[in-house]
Amino acid sequence: MCSLDSLRQRIRALGSESAALACRRFFKTGPGDYGEGDAFLGVSVPRLRALLLGAEELSEAQIVELMRSSWHEERLFALLLLVSRFQAAAEGGALRDRLAALYLQNLASVNNWDLVDSSAPQILGVWLLERERSLLGVLAASSVLWERRVAVVATQAFIRKGDFEWTFRLVRLLLGDPHDLMHKACGWMLREAYKVEAGPVLGFLEVHGRQMPRTLLRYAIERVPQPERRLLLERYRPSPDRSDEARA
Repeated sequence: MCSLDSLRQRIRALGSESAALACRRFFKTGPGDYGEGDAFLGVSVPRLRALLLGAEELSEAQIVELMRSSWHEERLFALLLLVSRFQAAAEGGALRDRLAALYLQNLASVNNWDLVDSSAPQILGVWLLERERSLLGVLAASSVLWERRVAVVATQAFIRKGDFEWTFRLVRLLLGDPHDLMHKACGWMLREAYKVEAGPVLGFLEVHGRQMPRTLLRYAIERVPQPERRLLLERYRPSPDRSDEARA
């Protein structure tokens, strides 16, 4: 049996100060950056995943304790373990409901883009497949960057089922989002939808392409073959009036 203390010791033993320094730079932890103050041990994701098999007996309370850790890798490990348990639980069962609730109750700990991307579709998105989804609109309207990203990235679970409605709805809502990480998330989800079925995404771009930040548009059309991609970038170039408004 693996205790929480021994697990933490094993995670720390895998750390590297040089890797931690690289992580602090990569995840923008400086003053005013999106990851300001986040602390890293310097443990790679594959090494964290390798520890999952030894953590089956951790209680949900212990998982929550890890989720609330100041160390990024401990929060990530807790989320990976939560995803593993959620995926192993019966579809539509009480355990999935409880794990999804636990995830939502501790959303403040899902506070960097890798933490969001490795958990939001796998837990929240899958849980909402057969449920009412207005929660996503609430999260997308949040002042918290990571909650907005959770909302959009969670729709990847719907996209895999050929359902683009909420992806399009949230991208429309977030076209004016000020943060580059949201432009990338929205564009990524449109790209995922394009991989499933190109037509609806191209139709969405026809209506909204000129309103899109360039990063969002570039991410969205990354899988469009050349030279069509170049033509789309030119077609949806913002008008001079809109560019002036954006700078104001």
